[in-house]
Order: sequence, then structure tokens, then C-alpha cells
Amino acid sequence: MEFGRVTPEELLAVDFTLPPDTLLTKNTLGAYKGKNQLQVYVGCAKWGRKEWLGQIYPPKTKDANFLDEYVKHFNCIELNATFYNIYGPEIISKWKEKANSNPDFKFCPKFSQNISHIRRLKNAEEITTQYYNGIMAFGDKLGSLFLQLGDNYTPKSLSDLKQYLKALPTDVPVFLELRHKDWFAVAETRNELFSLLKELNIGAVITDATGRRDVVHMELPTPHAFIRFVGNGLHPTDYKRIDDWVERIKSWQQMGLQSLWFFMHQHDEQYSPKLADYVVEKLNNALSINLKRPVFLDRDLFSM
Repeated sequence: MEFGRVTPEELLAVDFTLPPDTLLTKNTLGAYKGKNQLQVYVGCAKWGRKEWLGQIYPPKTKDANFLDEYVKHFNCIELNATFYNIYGPEIISKWKEKANSNPDFKFCPKFSQNISHIRRLKNAEEITTQYYNGIMAFGDKLGSLFLQLGDNYTPKSLSDLKQYLKALPTDVPVFLELRHKDWFAVAETRNELFSLLKELNIGAVITDATGRRDVVHMELPTPHAFIRFVGNGLHPTDYKRIDDWVERIKSWQQMGLQSLWFFMHQHDEQYSPKLADYVVEKLNNALSINLKRPVFLDRDLFSM
């Protein structure tokens, strides 16, 4: 992922302090305090990473078997594949079958770029129907859906966004990621956006990228968190940032958080399994849970 990338010199000057919880977040979570047990999912964005051969995939694993190996290590995936192509039920069913070996595994398919970036949510009803027809074949393996809008999608398109979101099916959770700075820079626009999401019961993606601290908005319009963490190649700040997130997530758990989706990204994806493993270890300790950690073929090779 290139979003929010900075130079090594700029990295040293970044203030990674997480903003305080907003009033919206406090009110949203407060309504669920003491209800149910927090569900936690940690994963990456793609399974087809050749960099993981010899790391968490056996060295001679064929591309066609990467998903079979991926589900042994994580309980979810952000599934960016559906951004580039709309897959029918036949292919989706094959992916689901590969994941059946992990009873807890979930797919979080990204909306097609034809919907979000090309049509920009306008006249996208037919394509959206095709997208849903495909992903529903995941059945009980379907997690939350992820709608990402482009860097140039501004608040001037708020009415289009509102119309599109209102028409979406309500039986599968949806999270929205916005990137243009104007969504966060103007208080009135920001409040209107997150109030709309709360009204429609649509979650807000929090993307923790080094060069875009404004996108770390800490707004939870639903009692569910979807965090996209972008690391910097196992730089020491990556670990400190994770520690801060775990502390915040623990606080949210006590406030009423119902589910957490935490997806690991790196500008060089060879490092994603290692840092994801650190996330799982820290979450297990802080939340008193027992998520399975990735198994490295040579753990010493990837030690800190």
C-alpha cells in the first residue's frame, strides 16, 4: 500500500499519538456496554504473496494453494481481489471451500472499483447487484464489506454517497473509507458524514497511515471497528503504534465494542505476517482472548 507513505526522514518527525475518542464514539459504544463478547479478527489484504514463501507458506507452495495456507494462519482477509474484478458465485464458492478448514475464518470483500472509482457510486445499481450476487456465495464465511472511495472523492458528492448508501442491503455489515482531506478538515462536513453513517448503521474505516494522520479520525458510528494499519517495514515506531492501538482497543472493549477487524498492511508486504503476529500476541494478552498466531517456518529468521 502506497497511501500515506513518507520518506525515512519524514517518518522520524511524525506524531503518531492517537486522537482522543469523539463524543460520537463514546455514545455509540456506551449503548452496548456489557452486551455480548467482543469478536476479534486479524488478517492481511491478500493471500497471493510470494514473499511469504518460506516464511509462513512452505517454499514449494503453488499459487493455487496460497489461500489453503493463508487460512491456517489468520481468521480473516481484507480481500482486495474483489476490487479489481467482480467474481461470480462459482469462484467465490471455491474460495469458501478452501477456507472451511478454519471454522472461524471470514472474508471481507472490497467493493468493485467499477462501483467506487469509475462510476463513483452513480448509476451503479446493476454492478452492485452483480457484486452482491457473487459475494453472498461466501455464506457463513462472509464478514463485513468494505467500500473505499478515491482520494479525489470530495464532500461535493455527499448527496450521491447518501443516495448510494441508503439503497444498500442491510443484512451484511458495510464499512466506508474516505480519503479526501475535506471530509475531516471541516467540522460541519465531518459531523454530517458520521451522523449519516450512524443513521444508516454503516461503519467507518480507520486507516492508520503515516503521512495522513487526519484519516485516523477515531469516529465509530457503529459499535464495530475496522482498522487498516499501514506499517513501515518493522520500524520501531510500528511496534509502539501497535501498543497504542491495543490499549485503545482494550478501552473500547470496556466501553462496549462488539467487533474488531484489524488488517495489516506494509509498503513491503513481506513484513505483514510478522507485525500481524505481534498484533495477535498483544491483543490476546490485553483482551484475555486466544486468537491463533501465525506459524513461521523459521521464527528466528523473522525475530526482532
